[in-house]
Amino acid sequence: MGPLLRADAERCAELEELLFPGDDPWSAQAFRDEIGAGHVYVGVRSDGLLVGYAGLAFTAGPPQPEAEVHTIGVDPAHQGRGLGRVLLHRLLTPADEVGATIFLEVRTDNEPARRLYESEGFEIVGVRKRYYRPSGADAYTMRRDARA
Repeated sequence: MGPLLRADAERCAELEELLFPGDDPWSAQAFRDEIGAGHVYVGVRSDGLLVGYAGLAFTAGPPQPEAEVHTIGVDPAHQGRGLGRVLLHRLLTPADEVGATIFLEVRTDNEPARRLYESEGFEIVGVRKRYYRPSGADAYTMRRDARA
């Protein structure tokens, strides 16, 4: 586990294509832009190969800091091993250090991800109709209150 590097962008885009084929998967350039912007982006490797990634951005500073989980993805061949939870924890830690409220969107039909987020204290606070493109899938907006 370590920081996601600009050199990982191509592999991230490959994983996006596997994980989100009916939607608009992020391009390698989108990953390079996010990593270059200084957001919190981390990756996990198996035998040197990137098998998971996650990213978070701080969207508001003190006195009421907020953060948003941008993405979490795990190679289908490595799912079910707790890597998503490990990646999520790596995002929550810096947000908790500054007492940030954290938001994210998750497809309403992505039951495993929703359960993971709920187990980590996220609650559904709204629905975004036709949020994902081009599939038109709905998303839950979830929030986790600040923790000190």
